[in-house]
Amino acid sequence: MLALIFPLLLQAADSRIDIGRFSHNDLAGWEAKSFKGETKYSLSDDKGARVLKADSHGAASGMFREIKVNLTQTPILNWSWKTGQVFKNIDEQSKKGDDYPVRIYVIFSGGLFFWNTRAINYVWSSNQPVGSTWRNAYTDSARMIAVESGKEKVGQWVSEKRNILADFRMQFGEHVEFADAVAIMTDTDNSGQKATGWYGDIWFSAK
Repeated sequence: MLALIFPLLLQAADSRIDIGRFSHNDLAGWEAKSFKGETKYSLSDDKGARVLKADSHGAASGMFREIKVNLTQTPILNWSWKTGQVFKNIDEQSKKGDDYPVRIYVIFSGGLFFWNTRAINYVWSSNQPVGSTWRNAYTDSARMIAVESGKEKVGQWVSEKRNILADFRMQFGEHVEFADAVAIMTDTDNSGQKATGWYGDIWFSAK
């Protein structure tokens, strides 16, 4: 009987893969990556909750965590976020407007074939409709999905849930088994505007 129960317990324990445990004041495994200037990331209290705060002014740097996740077991990405503003007069599908007050993206490594590395960006868009998708202005290997949009929910915490397997198939027309990294970025380098964003815990789950 124990031999039958034990595998079930392991499966239950593995049904949640923690990526960001900001509520536990934990940044273990996270590294900084700068593209232009420095967005300031810091663990901060927001209405009694511990979260990761991002402040950006004309800068583009992110935080990423390399972790291999089996998407056939835990395909659902869960997170929460909040933004203090959206951007004015930008075209997010152009290089001059490729800025987002909060974004989280999943990276799929091409291994030795580094040119096959791809990414799905989930963004809080300033002006694109919720559910719209487009190719990143800088690379065809990254796809953008507007999960939230506009000013309606600015200043509010919003919880999100996405099926990474389904989104990858929709964006790239292929099946993928593993995700290799997760990153967050609040960036303002192209528009030169200011943004403050907040990120709650991030995890993968079975459903």
